[in-house]
Amino acid sequence: MKIKNNNRQRYNSIQGLRSFKDTLPTKVKKIIVKKGEIYSKTLENWKYLVGDELFQICYPKSFKKINQKNKYLLIMVQRGFEVELEYAKQKIIDKINYFFGKEIVNIIKLRAFSKHIDTVRDFKNINATKSSLKLNTNNIKNSALKNSLSEFMKVYKQR
Repeated sequence: MKIKNNNRQRYNSIQGLRSFKDTLPTKVKKIIVKKGEIYSKTLENWKYLVGDELFQICYPKSFKKINQKNKYLLIMVQRGFEVELEYAKQKIIDKINYFFGKEIVNIIKLRAFSKHIDTVRDFKNINATKSSLKLNTNNIKNSALKNSLSEFMKVYKQR
């Protein structure tokens, strides 16, 4: 392959296919890494950060940085359990900051929701039946793709 030196994103690159992250502008990559990484790690470790009881009634909605000093986490809490989460705010802030090793969150804001209207957990807890999965995968003609999708569904159900 030919090495291309006049690329805007990288100084030395190989001409041809590039990964998606290399095609983004450097300023956009920095924003995605800073905000996206914090939010995704918070989502992944939410059960550890808040505990089993609070995990059932709330989930993080967004992470926002107002300025250098004020950073807040918006938590969606099931209607009727706001008081429990209000008492646990400082504990959650301390655990999140300890988990990341630096001050990530100063303020936690709460927003109540009704369970039947909009919850992420409802979508996660829907278990598709085997017959509906077979109907969806039977329409796929590529056998390698069909096998990889079935393996993915097995792993997803275990999670």
